[in-house]
Order: sequence, then C-alpha cells, then structure tokens
Amino acid sequence: MKVILLDDIKGVGKKDQIIEAADGYARNFLFPKKLAVEANKVNISTLDKKRRDEEQKRVREFEAAKEFKEKLESVKIQIPVKTGEGGKLFGSVSNKEIAQALNAQFSLSVDKKKINLPEPIKTLGEKTVEIKLHTDVKAMITLNIVSA
Repeated sequence: MKVILLDDIKGVGKKDQIIEAADGYARNFLFPKKLAVEANKVNISTLDKKRRDEEQKRVREFEAAKEFKEKLESVKIQIPVKTGEGGKLFGSVSNKEIAQALNAQFSLSVDKKKINLPEPIKTLGEKTVEIKLHTDVKAMITLNIVSA
C-alpha cells in the first residue's frame, strides 16, 4: 500500500515522502497514530500543492534577501565608541551594537545573531563584517569605528 508520511519516522522515511508500506503496518500503526495517510489522488494533489507553495515561499524569501543585501551594502555605518590613550577602546564593539547602529542610522533591522563577527572589534578604523541574510545570501557591510 502506498502512503504519504505526515511525520519523520526513523527507519521508514521522512515527512511528505510517498512510500510503499505493508497493509497491516499502515492500517494498524501508521493510520491510527496519524503518522501517514493513504496515497490517493486527492492526497497526492494536496501534497503537490503544498510542495509548490513551499518552493514559491523559498523563492520569495531568496529575492527579498537579495534586495535587502543591496540596501545593506550601500550603507556605511559609523559607530562612536569611548577610547583611551593611543586609540584603544574601552571594551569592544559587539554584534548587538552593530545591529542597534544599523537600526538607528538607517532604519534597517537585522537580528544580532545573523551578524558574523569572528572576534569582537577592539580597534578604531574601518572594518568589514559579514551578515548572513539567507542560506545562499551573505552581505558584507562596512563599519567605521570612530572615537566619541
């Protein structure tokens, strides 16, 4: 019997996969526990529509990320920090401060977790920082760390 899995089942298959299952296994285990539905024309067409909708959503998210990348790369963020002798910073510039500066200066909201900062910035000058907007889209922004 062909069934469409509604959930991941270890050793059987992944969600939304069409598999061949024994009649007894399907009727006595998969159907009562709502882990699968029979693979008839209605359920297969519903699954196809769901897959098309998910693909369209991924394409829209990818296009939106590309547009946002262009906006981000066109701006230059200036972050004023307190410094001591010789231009040495008190503390460091973190992801949170970069996200706040983007929002305050250009009204661009970015989640601080998406800002890839290998180590905190501890010196004045221009720095380039990577922001991961989508699995395939990364933006490089320029920060200018200046003395306040």
